[in-house]
Amino acid sequence: METISTTQDVVTFVQITDTHLFSDEKGALLGVNTFDSFTAIVQDIQTQDIACQALLMTGDVSQDHSDGSYQRFEQGIQPLNKDCYWLPGNHDYKPSMSSIYPSAQIKQATHLLAGEHWQVILLDSQVEGCPYGELSAQQLEYLAQKLAEYPQRYSLILMHHHPKLVGSEWLDKHCLHNSEQFWQVVAPHSNAKAVLCGHVHQDFHQQHNGMEVITSPSSCVQFKPNSNEFAVDKIAPGWRSLSLLPNGDIETQVYRLSGTDFLPDFDAEGY
Repeated sequence: METISTTQDVVTFVQITDTHLFSDEKGALLGVNTFDSFTAIVQDIQTQDIACQALLMTGDVSQDHSDGSYQRFEQGIQPLNKDCYWLPGNHDYKPSMSSIYPSAQIKQATHLLAGEHWQVILLDSQVEGCPYGELSAQQLEYLAQKLAEYPQRYSLILMHHHPKLVGSEWLDKHCLHNSEQFWQVVAPHSNAKAVLCGHVHQDFHQQHNGMEVITSPSSCVQFKPNSNEFAVDKIAPGWRSLSLLPNGDIETQVYRLSGTDFLPDFDAEGY
């Protein structure tokens, strides 16, 4: 367990997700140089000057499973000078993720006490070798334990895969496959306020069973919303800020890069 101390009533995070980095700085996903777009995202976060307490990375750090790709992420966030808490996505390789430790900024935490009013629970939904997600019995038990252990704290739950369908048939095949079990675990706990995910490479924000379900843009390629077949979007890469308020509300905003420097290959049929 880690504690994020703040004298403010509000705790603010910046979320970066789905960077899909390579060991080679020229590595590209669907025609987009992912290191360049990630670097541009970090520069944009600096420009916006968000007074955040920490960074959240919700998976798919790497595209090629290499130690070097994780080192690129670690080096890339250094200008932000904030601790970063991350979890694996379906493209990640856990041994290579672990290769960067000890790290000055990236922390191996699965539970954060954020200020006086919130907790953050980080879950691993990776199914090795598969694009879809699933929470193991141990992960579901851990979630239930933390929700019960801190009933007085509002809870933000992080995982890579989305537990609510986003309306894109091809993406929704690769959702959290045991989402019903997830919702059953959180149902008795009124302190469970929101779940934050990556994976879908798009901005999605809806209420479900009394909770907010939030997904965010990728730092590289964007997937077209409400598309039955694989399709990339013309919209620019982005990132998200989240401010956790003392009354249990969340104020959140998506920021996107300006210009057309990171448009993908629109003829691509998958990745």
